Amino acid sequence: MQIIKKIDELRTIINQWRKDGLTVGLVPTMGYLHEGHKSLIDRAVEENDRVVVSDFVNPTQFGPNEDFESYPRDINADAALCEAAGASLIFNPEADEMYDGALTFVDMNKITKVLCGKTRPIHFSGVCTVVSKLFNIVTPDRAYFGQKDAQQLCVIKKMVKDLNFGIEIVGCPIIREADGLAKSSRNTYLSSEERKAALCLSRSLNIGKDMINSGETSAAAVVGRIKEEIEKESLAKIDYVEMVDLNQLESLETIQKPLLCAMAVYIGKTRLIDNFIME
Repeated sequence: MQIIKKIDELRTIINQWRKDGLTVGLVPTMGYLHEGHKSLIDRAVEENDRVVVSDFVNPTQFGPNEDFESYPRDINADAALCEAAGASLIFNPEADEMYDGALTFVDMNKITKVLCGKTRPIHFSGVCTVVSKLFNIVTPDRAYFGQKDAQQLCVIKKMVKDLNFGIEIVGCPIIREADGLAKSSRNTYLSSEERKAALCLSRSLNIGKDMINSGETSAAAVVGRIKEEIEKESLAKIDYVEMVDLNQLESLETIQKPLLCAMAVYIGKTRLIDNFIME
């Protein structure tokens, strides 16, 4: 698997692909790839002639008390997964290559201030900036993002529309472990006891879905029951649980579709996210 570290080298390769009339897909990641990432790569390989997987732990989206230094990294394992999935190459730059003397950042209002944005105020500026840079470097026809980061997916779609990027954004379903836990690089932080405790996220979301499917119309009632289920777990501490309109991320009082029910929950010191969407 070819691993490219320099922007100019990557652009030279992509320019040749373009001269050959090939389509390009991009899968942006922070590495430590798992089956969730592989599902994105698989979809990209199906729909494009060439696929670039970016493998970059982006420092600008981590707050001062977050886990940038300890975030798991394993480029060799990532390369093996990408090669097996049929990706064309990995873009694995250093931070200085991406941000050498940078003074320009991309920010967004409203939908970045809710949900995860409430407690991670710089996060989405970092996400929007690095994704914009990747779009400008790779110039993909399509880019692939997972539904597990549902707010991020919504933010990227809005940014692409607002800034007139000529790129199709493809959202892909959450990939879960056999017991329901959403796959995440941060799952590696969990002890065996915490790993069991983390099942309260998917379990509580299933309860919420069942309530809606059974005719519950009060968003507060659904959210309250979800919180109640999480709070039964002594190792869990809720950051937020919210029911919002899928497009504008505005809080709902009455169940109206399309909707997003999203949560962030600390299991011990590890912050996990999960959600469900109803179209």
